[in-house]
Amino acid sequence: MLARLSGRAPLDGPIEARWAELAAYAWQRGGMTRLRGLLFAPRLGACGGRLFIGRHVRLLFPSRLRAGRNVLIGDYSYISAFGRDGIEIGNDVSVREHAWIQVTSRLDEPGVGLRIGDGTYIGPRCVLGAGGGIRIGARVLFGAGVQILAEDHVFQEAGAPIVAQGVARRGVVIEDDAWIGNSAIVLDGVTVGNGAVIGAGAVVTRDVPPGAVAAGNPARVIRTRGDA
Repeated sequence: MLARLSGRAPLDGPIEARWAELAAYAWQRGGMTRLRGLLFAPRLGACGGRLFIGRHVRLLFPSRLRAGRNVLIGDYSYISAFGRDGIEIGNDVSVREHAWIQVTSRLDEPGVGLRIGDGTYIGPRCVLGAGGGIRIGARVLFGAGVQILAEDHVFQEAGAPIVAQGVARRGVVIEDDAWIGNSAIVLDGVTVGNGAVIGAGAVVTRDVPPGAVAAGNPARVIRTRGDA
């Protein structure tokens, strides 16, 4: 049944599901989320159509968020869009459950903003701190628990409280077709190049070239895609 509905053959043989289960799945993934999207859409700065909003989503400063077509915001996500450029989400983007996205932590020190390109997938429990600006390209894949932190605390003065020394902001760029593995952390000032792969649990402190595969803490390039 599932193969007939999708039009594709399963990889490991057929797996069947009852019609009632499929109906419940479709309602939870499409019916209620679409209804909530219809209610949220007029509050946004712009919406290209077919917005899907999960349960218990918190969206602050919605007029600063612009969404494309076929955008999903998963259950229990928190999004605060206040900042210079706000948040722009392209077409066919999924932001999965329990995402935490914030442009500005203090309203008197506005952050820059976040841009997500078409066809990008943000896995569950991801953290995007866009104070210094985050630009994510098209068709990028984020695993679960990825953190992108475009801001850093200043701590040079040993005699002063760190909280009183302010922050530094340089911004983060994730270029098209990159894959960021589960629980990886990308720190402020980093560019991850086109088609690069970041291994699970990596801590990325410096730029990763296009097509490179990087892993470890701190992350280092271990090979280039296509190498034997």
